[in-house]
Parts: sequence; structure tokens; C-alpha cells
Amino acid sequence: MSTTTTTGTRDLAARPTRRVRHEARDSVALMAFSALASTGVAALLMLLVRLGG
Repeated sequence: MSTTTTTGTRDLAARPTRRVRHEARDSVALMAFSALASTGVAALLMLLVRLGG
């Protein structure tokens, strides 16, 4: 019985490396989504408070 796995460096070599600009673009997209989501939640809470009186 062998303890070697079939997933090795061959899988890593087949995958292209990500550049810094790709990481930066993903980070900016995540920050924009987070900002929009938190702004939307804050606006919704403010609307609920105003309607609730």
C-alpha cells in the first residue's frame, strides 16, 4: 500500500500564477462590495427607524 498522493507539483504547475494586479483588483472589488453592502444595511436600518417612529 502506497502513501503517496496523486496531487503533487503537477497540479501547481498547470495553474497559472496570479499577478499582483489581479490580487489588487480582487481586493478593490471586495472593498467596494463591502462598502456598498454596509451602506445599504445602514440605509435600511435608518429607513426602518424613521418609519417605526
